[in-house]
Amino acid sequence: MGAEACYQTIGTFQSHSFLNIFNHHQKLQNNLLKFVTKDFININGLSSRGSYHSGQRNCGIIRSSASQTSLVDPVSSPSRSDTGETNKKSSEAALILIRHGESLWNEKNLFTGCVDVPLSKKGIDEAIEAGKRISSIPVDVIFTSALIRAQMTAMLAMTQHRRKKVPVFMHNESEQARAWSQVFSEDTKKQSIPVIASWQLNERMYGELQGLDKQETADRYGKEQVHVWRRSYDIPPPNGESLEMCAERAVAYFRDQIEPQLLSGKNVMIAAHGNSLRSIIMYLDKLTSQEVISLELSTGIPMLYILKEGRFIRRGSPAGPSEAGVYAYTRRLALYRQKLDEMVQ
Repeated sequence: MGAEACYQTIGTFQSHSFLNIFNHHQKLQNNLLKFVTKDFININGLSSRGSYHSGQRNCGIIRSSASQTSLVDPVSSPSRSDTGETNKKSSEAALILIRHGESLWNEKNLFTGCVDVPLSKKGIDEAIEAGKRISSIPVDVIFTSALIRAQMTAMLAMTQHRRKKVPVFMHNESEQARAWSQVFSEDTKKQSIPVIASWQLNERMYGELQGLDKQETADRYGKEQVHVWRRSYDIPPPNGESLEMCAERAVAYFRDQIEPQLLSGKNVMIAAHGNSLRSIIMYLDKLTSQEVISLELSTGIPMLYILKEGRFIRRGSPAGPSEAGVYAYTRRLALYRQKLDEMVQ
């Protein structure tokens, strides 16, 4: 395809955490899509204030609190100056996009959408391989969808990162959740990466197709009709979301919550889904609605962008930890990798 691009936990996931996320998701919808990220006080003083209203955005920007210790250190942030001026805004930051690895329903050829299905064995392997590809690229903040397959992918990928920082989920379901999940060790904070889960990054909701076998659905409704539901920009499946509807929420969240992090010099990883990531790529690459519908993203293949002087530049997929080509564009990423090399010598 002309616009085709290839993009390919360890830890315990507690079921009540995901129930909290989805219960909160329903509350968000009923309250005109208020953001879940109210106060990121658990790890590094990240703070977000504001709300999201359908048809009108009034979203707070996530900022680093000067009164608390940041997770960013000289090794993990090549976007900071060598003088240690961590409050100075950088003209460069890395953005990593990863579509989750193969899920158990991908393996069974079922429509998944917003059904919360974990990774298959192949998906676990893909997530680990993705981690190897980005193991020398800095990550300061991680955003995932609210679905376990994206969260597993992010966590498994980070087990391969050479910096060995620990990803820690922000819990903002309630005041009690925030209070109970605080970290009080400054040393531990410096060795942690905040993980922010948001339903706005979820896969598009496939409505009445969710759980159906893709081939059987094509046989029942006709191949052309299913193709329209899956690949058109503005036609949703029965009682589901179109790509246009998915893009509205995903791009709004990216612009209001993620892009400010990048503009402040933070290096960001997003682990999400085919359609939410296609929507974000449409925004980053300024694709038309016709170009984005032909864009295919492979499971478990990371894609690297550089935000430089206010412009997003696509770098492609990192080939692996031994591949130097991905660092050729930016001296800062090369310096970061050099520092990692020095740490292990």
